[in-house]
Amino acid sequence: MALLLVSFEHVTVRHLNRVLFPDLSLRVEPGRHLALVGPSGAGKSALLAALAGQLLLTGGAATYPGLAAAAHQRHPADPLASWRQVVSLVGPRAPFRARPGGSELYYQQRFEATAAEVPTVREYLAATPPAPGVAWTYARVVARLRLEQLQDQPLIQLSNGETKRLRLAKALLRNPLLLLLDNPLAGLDAASRVNFGALLAEVAAAGATVVLATAPAEIPALITHVVELAGGKIRHLRPAADYVPPAPPTPSLPNEAALRALWPPAPPAFTTLVKLENVTVRYGERLILDKLNWEIKPGERWALLGPNGAGKSTVLSLLNGDNPQAYSQKITLFDRRRGTGESIWAIKRRIGYASPELLQYFPGQPTCLQVVASGFADTLGPGRPTPTQLAEARQWLAVLHLAEHAAQPLRQAPASVQRLCLVARALVKNPPLLLLDEPGQGLDAAQQPYFRAVLDVICALSPVALVYVSHHAADIPGSVTRVLELPFNPAPPTRDLAQPPR
Repeated sequence: MALLLVSFEHVTVRHLNRVLFPDLSLRVEPGRHLALVGPSGAGKSALLAALAGQLLLTGGAATYPGLAAAAHQRHPADPLASWRQVVSLVGPRAPFRARPGGSELYYQQRFEATAAEVPTVREYLAATPPAPGVAWTYARVVARLRLEQLQDQPLIQLSNGETKRLRLAKALLRNPLLLLLDNPLAGLDAASRVNFGALLAEVAAAGATVVLATAPAEIPALITHVVELAGGKIRHLRPAADYVPPAPPTPSLPNEAALRALWPPAPPAFTTLVKLENVTVRYGERLILDKLNWEIKPGERWALLGPNGAGKSTVLSLLNGDNPQAYSQKITLFDRRRGTGESIWAIKRRIGYASPELLQYFPGQPTCLQVVASGFADTLGPGRPTPTQLAEARQWLAVLHLAEHAAQPLRQAPASVQRLCLVARALVKNPPLLLLDEPGQGLDAAQQPYFRAVLDVICALSPVALVYVSHHAADIPGSVTRVLELPFNPAPPTRDLAQPPR
C-alpha cells in the first residue's frame, strides 16, 4: 500500500500571532486529488501554505511519510534530503528577483528593465535543474507551457497569464510528488483554461498528486475529492462526484446614496480622454502592438480583450504614464499630446488604475486603509494622507464591504480583499478615467456581482470612462457597451457590444 503523502492530525496552524486553523485534520493520499473551495477568507491559501511547510504547525501531529520516502529515494546520498524537495507550491505572488544581490524587483522595472537587471525566462527556469530520470525536463515544460517564444524575455515584462504559465513550468521542473496550486486559472485566457485540464492529467500521469484552491464552478475533471472550507475549518470532505456547488447568493445592492456622496455628479472636464494613432510597441524583436488606433470619450465604457500576451497591459501602461515608449508615439491624453510638457503625475491624477502586476509589486507592510488612501497621491506605500483623505478611504472600504480589514496589513488579508483594496485605491480620487485590469480575479461568488454593481452605479452617476480587462465574459459589468479586441498582430477592430463583429 502506498504511503500517505501528508497527515495532519489535530494541528494548529499559525502565522505570526494569528491562528489560521485551530484544529486541522487532513490526509493527502497518492492519487487523491483535492479541490479546496470556500468563500473569501475561508483559509484556502493558508491550507496550501501549511501543506507546503510555510506556516508554523503546533500541537497534534504532522507527518509526511510518502513525501519523505520519495525525497530520500531521489537523493540517497544526501543526509539532509527533505520532504519539501518533492513539493511545489504555485502561490498568488511571483517571487521574482533581480540579478544584482537578489533584490526584489519593483513595479517600474516592468517598463524600464534591461538584460543587465532582470533575469530572462530561460535563466529563471535554468536555475531549477530537473532531477535525473524524471518526467518534466526543461524542453518538455517549455513546449508544454508555450514558453518557446518567451525564453529571452525579461521576467517582469511578461503578462499576467504568461507569468502564471512560467511559474507552473518552474514548479513542474521540480518534478513534485505533491503539486499545490492557488487559484491556477486566474489570469489565463480561454485557450489556456481549456488546456489546463489536459495538463493536470499529464501531471497526475507523471506521479504527482494535485491539491488546488479554486472556485466551485472551475473544479477540473482530475479532482477526486472536494474540501469545503469556512472560517478556518474543514466543513466537509466529499467525493467530487457527490459535490454540488452552492447556489449563487442573492446579490446585495450597493448603497447608492453613499456612492453619490463619494462620487458627486460633475460634468466632463475633457473632450477626448484617450487617442492612440498608429501606435506600435516592440520589446527587442517582439512586436506587442502594431499600428493601434483607439479613441475614448467621456462616459464610454470599454472591455479590453485578447489572449495572454496580446498587449492589453501594454496598452494600459501607455495610458497610465508608466511606459516610456509613449513619448515616441502619437498619443493624446486628456486633450493634450504626450511629450508636450505634461508630467507623469499630472496624468496619473486623472486615472484610477488597478492590475495584478501592480498588486504583485505593491509593498505588503501598509494596512488596507493606508493602501486605499495612497490613491490620493499615487504612491506605492503608506504616504501621508490627511485626516479627511483617511476618512474618505474608510468610506470606500465600507462601500466595498472591507471595513473589517482596515487595520490589517495588505499581505495578511485574503487575496480577494487585496485586489478590492487596489480597486478602492483607484476609485478614491474620482478620476475621469478608470483602468481596471482583471479586477474581478479571485473574487468569490458574493463579491463578484456586488463589485460589478458598484461599478455600474458609479457609471450611472458620472461621466467616468471605464476600460475593463477580463478573460471571462461573465465578469464584465453591464455598463460596458464597447469592445477593443487585441489579436497578436493585426490591427484590432473596435465594435459595440450591441453590434456583432462583421
